[in-house]
Amino acid sequence: MQKGVSFKEREIFRNPLSKEEIRNLLKGRPLVEFFSWRSPRTKALGLVGKELSDDEMIHFMSQEPALIRRPLIVIDDEIVVGFDAKKLSDLL
Repeated sequence: MQKGVSFKEREIFRNPLSKEEIRNLLKGRPLVEFFSWRSPRTKALGLVGKELSDDEMIHFMSQEPALIRRPLIVIDDEIVVGFDAKKLSDLL
C-alpha cells in the first residue's frame, strides 16, 4: 500500500513571497541559488551582468516572482530549487 503525500501549493505570481519568506527559505544557502539569472525579466530590468547585494536580490525577487528559480519544493526542512529529479527522489 502506497502512503499518500500531502502538499500545499502556492502560486507565487498571484501571491508573491515576502522578503521575510524568501529569507526563511534560504536556511543558510547562498541566495544566488534562488535567483533566476536566465529569466527574461532579468534582462528586461537591466540586471544582466550587475552585481547585486543579497538585499537587492531579495527586493527584486519579492517584487518580480519571475526572478525566483522554480519550482521551489519544500519537503520537511529541505528545499529543492529548480527541477532536480535526483534530490526530489532522495527526499521522497
